[in-house]
Amino acid sequence: MSSQLSREDAWDLLTEWVQSPSLRKHCLAVEASMVAYARKNGEDEERWAVAGLLHDADYERYPDLDDAENGHPRTILRTLRERDVDPEIVDAIAGHAPFLGVARETPMAKTLYAVDELSGFIVACAYVRPEGIHGMTPKSVKKKLKTPAFAAAVNRDEVREGAEELGVDFDEHIRTIIAALEDRADELELHGKSAAEPDPAA
Repeated sequence: MSSQLSREDAWDLLTEWVQSPSLRKHCLAVEASMVAYARKNGEDEERWAVAGLLHDADYERYPDLDDAENGHPRTILRTLRERDVDPEIVDAIAGHAPFLGVARETPMAKTLYAVDELSGFIVACAYVRPEGIHGMTPKSVKKKLKTPAFAAAVNRDEVREGAEELGVDFDEHIRTIIAALEDRADELELHGKSAAEPDPAA
């Protein structure tokens, strides 16, 4: 019988392994997107949150994708297996790394792959907008996706492939993630510059 890792336990593990504020925020953003999809589809929100939080937990310590023993995400996968964590969570995290060749067979695995790169991209979009995440539209996100130099590390092919695997309309997919991140704009610092500047007319 596998054990259930709580969201609190997952956060403790993440903060133990990850010191980078930007990587922590990325994991929180992916968690937010996972929870939104879990809620939408009647899935267990905490389990999906754990998968989102921990998918990159080992990346700061073990960033080498080619290290077959201790690279990312092999180290976090091994740690979770040693803790006897729900295999569905382990398989979802394995599936978000295409180079491991693990088939994404569950809704959790397909969703994690679909939201990972796009959550990071939408956060990047929010950071360059005066309004931050507020008022962002699928049209503006897709326009940025067509600009290769913007957030160049984001794999555009994986963004599209993820939505197709999930079987969702791409615009609706973008809207779901924007709404999920906007709900946690305080934590993710996505309010934009205009929110931080006092109104001169006040």
